Amino acid sequence: MERLQKVISQAGITSRRKAEDLIVEGKVKVNGQVVRELGVKVTPNKDKVEVNGVPIDREEPVYFLLYKPTGVISSVNDDKGRTVVTDFLEVEQRVYPVGRLDYDTSGVILLTNDGEFANILMHPKHKVHKVYIAKVEGIPLREELKKLQYGIHLEDGKTAPANVKVLSVDKKKNTSIVQLTIHEGRNRQVRRMFEAIGHPVQKLKREQFAFLTAKGLNPGDVRKLTPFEVKQLRELAVT
Repeated sequence: MERLQKVISQAGITSRRKAEDLIVEGKVKVNGQVVRELGVKVTPNKDKVEVNGVPIDREEPVYFLLYKPTGVISSVNDDKGRTVVTDFLEVEQRVYPVGRLDYDTSGVILLTNDGEFANILMHPKHKVHKVYIAKVEGIPLREELKKLQYGIHLEDGKTAPANVKVLSVDKKKNTSIVQLTIHEGRNRQVRRMFEAIGHPVQKLKREQFAFLTAKGLNPGDVRKLTPFEVKQLRELAVT
């Protein structure tokens, strides 16, 4: 048996925390009875669970890694008809991206139907690191890079300390290749951080999510995560 909020989140309905709120608000029924207690356990695929009057179909959890190309929306649909990350998968489950990558940013992104899994990976307190490779205008000075290392003030608050390393410079073109490692995931955060020190990003790729990379994949390729990788991610997020 599993906790009710976990069953709801794994069905892809919402996060585990939001599922707890729905239970307390009396919006969840088990076998026709309203349940308001968070400690209730149910048997998946046996007990009938309804959220807001709609029965949930608990799908088998699936986990994928996509090498997202540029020009793709990190969503399950787009009102403008643009390509979205789920267009690269042919699966029966209702998967969605774990976090986001900008339209013009490429790299590693995870997709799943496991709401609890997605929630723990996205929450800043779990400090899951993401490694980005950025081509920026100009050649950043050491003093400018230190601002990123110690945290820099953006319009939505100060960023957490980041690891930053200049990989190469092109004096002729006046550009630099910089590696930045962060554990936050604010909207367009990496681009805004470099803009804040006067070195706008020309090209951006997420090279790594935790220990996962796109090694062996081409843009648009997708692969299943192994059970061991899923287990590692869970352990990494809660330590």
